[in-house]
Amino acid sequence: MNIKLKILFSFLMITALVFGFIHVYFPADNYSFERLHIFLFNLCTGGTILLYYTQGRVKVSKTVSFFFLGSLIYAFSAFFKIYPITIFVSVPLFVLVEKIRIKKFSLFPIGFFKSKEPVSQKFHQASLLCLSMGIVMAGMVILNNEYFKFVTMEKLTLNTFFLGFSFPLSLITLSLVFSMLKKIEVSSAKVVMEVCFWTITLGVIIFFVFILFEKFIPQIFVTFALFTAVVTVFYLYSKFADKIQQKLFLTSGIGFLILTAISGIAYIFLQMSEGYDPQKIKWLLHMHVFASLYGWNLCGLSVICRFDDFPIKLHSPTVIFIHWLTAIVLAPLGIFYGWFAILAIIGYSFITLTLFFSTNNRKIADE
Repeated sequence: MNIKLKILFSFLMITALVFGFIHVYFPADNYSFERLHIFLFNLCTGGTILLYYTQGRVKVSKTVSFFFLGSLIYAFSAFFKIYPITIFVSVPLFVLVEKIRIKKFSLFPIGFFKSKEPVSQKFHQASLLCLSMGIVMAGMVILNNEYFKFVTMEKLTLNTFFLGFSFPLSLITLSLVFSMLKKIEVSSAKVVMEVCFWTITLGVIIFFVFILFEKFIPQIFVTFALFTAVVTVFYLYSKFADKIQQKLFLTSGIGFLILTAISGIAYIFLQMSEGYDPQKIKWLLHMHVFASLYGWNLCGLSVICRFDDFPIKLHSPTVIFIHWLTAIVLAPLGIFYGWFAILAIIGYSFITLTLFFSTNNRKIADE
């Protein structure tokens, strides 16, 4: 990836986090800065990197460029609640994603059901499908809530559905993880890999449905299934993946993913408890979100953007420590205390700029 793209994406990622803290200093009842924060990271930055990575070209294609510009229009129109523009731009965004997916794979995702299809490719196609369907579903929610009022549900809001744009980034990161397990694709472990694929992809969808209908007990079962699948992925990856610097970053990323599974289970149990007060456990929800977005997803996106550059010149354990400190301590506290927000932005800027711009002039990664 060239220097201009690295500057663009790192700037957007840092800007996204800044918007996540703006309400701490400048409360705004009419606008949700959190919405803009999520869109800029997941859709504009993450979605564009996903499409760029899928095409595998050195230069950014017109298709990817149009998607990026359209995603910015989508993000800001949704933020300012100019919903006709949001709905209008949803159509070309969906078409652009599907154009790239179909060219890379096929119109119908028949690869999901082929035993010879690498699991990494299944996760890759699932991430593209999740992105295009997320755009469609968010558009349908806007149409329902703002115009038609066909369905009335407390959880059926755009603020619920915009979190779904993080799923494509999770799936493409898992694609990277499984691409490093090619040597066990031909062994009996392939069955375990397939089970992990279907458990994670279907589990996320089913879990989202249970959230909409506020079914807590089924959420617990699905979350435990997802937790088991993620721990299995961690075992396979730590045991069979080649020892390269990317492995260290992605292992840290899987650690974030395990943490989100645990915090998700804890949050559901707390919701079911007597005297549940959402304000008292708001910190747990924020830790869950930051660990997912700026922990797990950032690990995947950084590896994608620097994939051809590894090994890169950085002291990996130090960066990983600062990454964890920022994502699970400073950023969640920053939602409540302004000084922690500043520290979180500084820490995250350091992590992002280090991952994007560290040189690769060392023969052996400093692990």
